[in-house]
Amino acid sequence: MHVVPPQVTDFLKQSGPFDMLDSEQLHAIARHSHIIYLAAENQEEMLTRHKNSLYLIQSGQFSVKDCDGALKHLSDGDYFGYAALLDNVSYKLDVTIDSPGLVLCIPKEWFDKATSHPRINQFFNAAKDDVLQHDAVTDSNSMWLHKPLFEIIQTPPITISQTGSIQSAAALMRQKRISSVLIIEHDQLLGIVTDRDLRNRVVAVGLNMQLTVKQIMTENPAYLTKNKTLFDAVCLMNEKSINHLPVLDEMTKIPVGMITATDIFKQQRNNVLFVISDISKANNLYELTRCSWQLPHYFASSAKRPGDFDIVGTVLSQATDVMTRKLITFFQQQNGEAPMPYSWLVYGSQAREDQTMGSDQDNALLLADEPNEEQAAYFEKMAKYVCLGLGKCGIKLCDGNIMASNPKLRMSLQAAIEQSKGWVRQPTPAAMLSFNIFLDVRSAAGDPSLFSRLQEERKTGFQQSMFLAALARQANEGSVPLSMFQKFVYVKDKKVKDSIDLKHTAIAIINNLVRIHALANGITIPSTVGRLNALPDNSGVSSEDIKNLRDIWLFLNRLRWRHQLHNKVQDNFIRVSDLSSIEKHQLKASFQAIHRAQQTAVLKYSGGIG
Repeated sequence: MHVVPPQVTDFLKQSGPFDMLDSEQLHAIARHSHIIYLAAENQEEMLTRHKNSLYLIQSGQFSVKDCDGALKHLSDGDYFGYAALLDNVSYKLDVTIDSPGLVLCIPKEWFDKATSHPRINQFFNAAKDDVLQHDAVTDSNSMWLHKPLFEIIQTPPITISQTGSIQSAAALMRQKRISSVLIIEHDQLLGIVTDRDLRNRVVAVGLNMQLTVKQIMTENPAYLTKNKTLFDAVCLMNEKSINHLPVLDEMTKIPVGMITATDIFKQQRNNVLFVISDISKANNLYELTRCSWQLPHYFASSAKRPGDFDIVGTVLSQATDVMTRKLITFFQQQNGEAPMPYSWLVYGSQAREDQTMGSDQDNALLLADEPNEEQAAYFEKMAKYVCLGLGKCGIKLCDGNIMASNPKLRMSLQAAIEQSKGWVRQPTPAAMLSFNIFLDVRSAAGDPSLFSRLQEERKTGFQQSMFLAALARQANEGSVPLSMFQKFVYVKDKKVKDSIDLKHTAIAIINNLVRIHALANGITIPSTVGRLNALPDNSGVSSEDIKNLRDIWLFLNRLRWRHQLHNKVQDNFIRVSDLSSIEKHQLKASFQAIHRAQQTAVLKYSGGIG
C-alpha cells in the first residue's frame, strides 16, 4: 500500500464502469493499485511484476492479444487482462508497445471486489464476450409498447357463424363475460358484433332478436396480425375510434384473438400519453397542422427514460401515417374517390418506423394500372396535395425528390415489378445508390393488396446471390468512426470538435446489413428490429449476433434521440463530451461490433470481396 496521487483517483472517477462506485470504494482501489510506465524496454518486467491485474490505459497505444488470440489495438481509456481475471485462467498475454504510456494496474483482489457490483460485473463480462452492455434495453415502463400482440393474447377469440341469431350472440357474450364476438365463416373473419352494436342496433330500435347477426355486424372490421405490437393496436384503435380489435394470423388470416381497450389499459400502467388520438380526430388541414406541430413539444416533455427513446421513432412514423391518411381523406372529400385502386408507399425511416425530428418524407404512389390522362391528372393533384400538406405538418419535403409528387414515383404495379427486375439484373454501384432506399418500404394508405402483390413478385429476385453480393459490398463501403487504435474519429469542420455522425457512420450501416439478411431470407417487413426478430434459426446469423445488433441499434437510436431533444436540434451529430464514461465504452464497443458485422456480411454474400 502506498500514497495515492490524486490524479489516479480522478482517473478512476472518469473511467466507466468504476465511476459507479462511491468515493471511499474508489480511493480503496486506487490505494492498492499501481501506475506504471509501459515501454518496449520494460514491458516484460512490468507485466510480470503486475500479473493477475486489470490493466487500464491512461496514455499510450498498445496492440494486445488476449484470451481469444484476436489482435486488439488499444489506447487511453481501454482495458485489457479482464478475461483472465473473470475466468480464473492464466491466459497468455502478448502486448506490443506501439507508443509507450501510463497504465494503471488493479490487482485481482480489488478487481473481484469491484465486480461484486452487478453492473460492473456485467460490463466486463460483456466486454469479454464482445457484446454490448444492454442492461438498459428493458429498463423503461414504455417497453410495454414493443410487446407483440401474440404475447398479450391469452385466450382464443369467441366466434359465431353469420347465420347465428342475435339472441344467441348476446347469450354467448353474457356466458363468456365478454363485450364482443367475431363472426367467421370457414375460419375467415367476416365481421364483429360488440355490446355497443346490441344497444344501438338492436335494443334501441326494437329489432327482432331472432334475426341473424349478419344483420347487425360490422363487416370487414379493422384488424391487426399477431406479429404487430401493442403500440400498433393503440394507434389503429385511436384512428378508427374503436374499442375492439381482432387479431389474425399473419399467414392464414385465421382469427387468433382479440385486443380491447381494457387490455391496453391493463398493460399501460401510467406510461406516456399519445398525441396521435388528436391527429386522428382532425377535421381539416388547419386542425391537422395544429395538432402535428405539437409533436416536438410532446416528445421533449414526455421522453425522459431510456426506453422512451426506443418508441419515439415509432410514434412519429405512426403519426406521419395518420397525417397521410387524413390528407388523402381531405383531398377526396373535395375531389371525389380515386379513379382506380392505389397504394401510398412510404420509404426509408418512415417505412422502418425510426423517423427522427430531422427526417424528411420519402413516398410514392403505386397504381393498379397505367393511368389515362384524366386519371394521371387526379393522382398528380392528390400527390402534390398530400406532400405539401405533410410539409405543413412538419414532415420536410425530400431534397432528393423521393416523393409521390415526382411523376417518376407514380407508377403502375406492372411498371414497378419491371423496375425491380432491372435492379436485380444490373446491381451496379451507381444503381445501388439510387434504389437502396426503395428496399425499405411499406404501404401506409390505400389498397394494401397492391403492395402485397408487388412484394410477392419481387421477393425471389431480391434473393439472387449477385444482387445480395452487390448490396453487401456497398454496405462495406461505409466505415465506423474509429481509428486503428480504437480512438473516436470526429467529423471535420464542425463547430463542436468532438462530433460523430451517428446516422451515416453507424445506424445506416446496421440498417443496410440487416436489410441484406432480411432479403436473403425472404423477409419483407421493413423495420430493422422487426427484421432481426424475424430472422429464422437457419438464417446464418447466430441468435447472439441478432440480439447484439438489436441492442446496439436501440442504444445508438437512444443517443440520437436524446441528442436531438436535449439540444433542440434535428441533426445526427452527437457530441462525445455529452456521453457518460460508460456510454463512451458502449459506443466504442458498438462501433467495433458493427465493423465485425460488415466483414461477416461481405464474407457470407460476396466471398470476402468488399
